[in-house]
Amino acid sequence: MKIAVIGAGITGVTTAYFLTQKGFKVDLIESRRYPAMATSYANGGQLSASNSEAWNSWNNTLYGIKSLFSNNSSVILNPKISLSKINWLMNFIFAIKYKNKITHQICKMAIESVILYEKIAKKEKIKFDLYNKGILHFYFNKKQTEHALDINKLYQKAGLKRIRITHDELYALESSLVGKKFDSIFFTESDKSGDIHSFCNNLAAKLLKENKIKLINKEVTDLKVELKKYDRLFLCAGVGSKNLAKSIGEFLNIYPVKGYSITVNNPGPYAPKVSLLDDEKKIVCSRLGEKRLRIAGLAELNGYNLDIIQKRIRPLIAWCNKMFPNINTKDIKPWAGLRPMTPNMLPIYKRSKENKVWLNTGHGHLGWTLSAYTANNVVNSFTSE
Repeated sequence: MKIAVIGAGITGVTTAYFLTQKGFKVDLIESRRYPAMATSYANGGQLSASNSEAWNSWNNTLYGIKSLFSNNSSVILNPKISLSKINWLMNFIFAIKYKNKITHQICKMAIESVILYEKIAKKEKIKFDLYNKGILHFYFNKKQTEHALDINKLYQKAGLKRIRITHDELYALESSLVGKKFDSIFFTESDKSGDIHSFCNNLAAKLLKENKIKLINKEVTDLKVELKKYDRLFLCAGVGSKNLAKSIGEFLNIYPVKGYSITVNNPGPYAPKVSLLDDEKKIVCSRLGEKRLRIAGLAELNGYNLDIIQKRIRPLIAWCNKMFPNINTKDIKPWAGLRPMTPNMLPIYKRSKENKVWLNTGHGHLGWTLSAYTANNVVNSFTSE
């Protein structure tokens, strides 16, 4: 059986991997020269079940509206109207009433996915600057803390252990935060951080060396054309999945929600070792090896626009300087990527209406966290057909 996976980001590479584990040889098709050069290039770096809370809320909707009149919002809504944006936003608002159910579902997937990554890395001896030090989640006021406690109940039901800790415990875990005060701090020991780009490339390189996959560099524009060459296709093309799915009559409600990151090179001894989540600012911070610190965040609805806008980068640098005033920020590399996000935050991993095409896309801001789970699931469904 001839099989192709379209897209060599984290979703495509993990899908190809699980297919090879079932004995299939796979053509991994990527429009760029190397794997993981788009959204999987420089994300927040966190494998974070503790970041499973769905974004569907009236607060985030209000942030988006306020952003039309402010430059400081963490959720940025471009006022330019399009039918796809309106459709997506209406469905986003509709899903607010299901937020708790969605959060619980995402958390369960994330827990299993993090375990799968551990197994892949151990079995295949994949190096990706893994930091197995957990994730700290902090809140600045009573209202945020009350909300965090409510979310914790959903996480606990899903099987995630996220515990509230004291400031003394925080300082023992992360010395760079000594003296910082928060209303509450939560710690998830089972979460991790690592370089998604390294993981994708090292796993793909191993599969290539073992002659289990073939990497093909080309631009796919019509799935019907590819179906003349292959018996089965797996669509894992991120934000490109929507247009490709149209070629087989499949509608995917995916919108490209832009996120930004900075990579601080050689941050010095005062940079944090433990990954961090700032819920108020929608910013994540991860250590990638000894010589890099990744800070990422924001959610910009601005179509298929990859421009790196400096007024979006500046808040990330300012956050870094405020949180870690002694850090070395002389060498900073900015980046922007488009998250393939569904309005209800849930990834799409299923068989298409076209029986020979399987979908694995729409992971939004949790592509790194959830892809191992959805890839394993969709491959298991395919092999049991």
